[in-house]
Amino acid sequence: MGTKTTAAGKTLRVTQVRSTIGFNRKQGEVVRGIGLRRIRHTIDVADTPEMRGMLHKVRHIVEVK
Repeated sequence: MGTKTTAAGKTLRVTQVRSTIGFNRKQGEVVRGIGLRRIRHTIDVADTPEMRGMLHKVRHIVEVK
């Protein structure tokens, strides 16, 4: 699998560390929109303002490196 890169080539490594059960449904949809499927699932995402906004909304569910 290749990683997605922006023009600058910057990516963020995102890991889901908590379940979305018990949180607002929209937060679960954001986690799915990021591309995470289960706890301890890790993906690389493009470092864009839109992605940073999504990560900020679910910062209590994911870990960003």
